[in-house]
Amino acid sequence: MEFWKNHVTLRISVITILFVIGLALIISGWKMTGELVGLGIMIVGVIFLLTALLVYNKPFEERKIKK
Repeated sequence: MEFWKNHVTLRISVITILFVIGLALIISGWKMTGELVGLGIMIVGVIFLLTALLVYNKPFEERKIKK
């Protein structure tokens, strides 16, 4: 996608924010040992980390040619 290739500083800041929030959620959920809420918080943290990975990989996607 051309947007993420053209706006590098925005992409880096979004990735950093998502990464920090994701790690904070995973660590805070990990501290709640034995509670189901902690597992939910950790899953949300993993979703944030995967979103950061998605934003990182977005500029490297190749466009699909429609036939």
